[in-house]
Amino acid sequence: MRVREEDRNMVLLAAVTLFSLVVAGVASVLEPAPVAPSETTNQISLVDQTPVRVIGAPFVPNTNPRER
Repeated sequence: MRVREEDRNMVLLAAVTLFSLVVAGVASVLEPAPVAPSETTNQISLVDQTPVRVIGAPFVPNTNPRER
């Protein structure tokens, strides 16, 4: 059974997709399980952070490129 020339791109896409899924599945199986965070870790609250000085004009995105 031969694959028609019109269907070769779809067959190639399906083969690459299946191969990628197999590689991702193997990688997820071999990856160690995530460790639950312990309650004794040091947590930084927003109060403890030092303020940052911003120099210059604030960034404003150009939502309409025709107007400057």
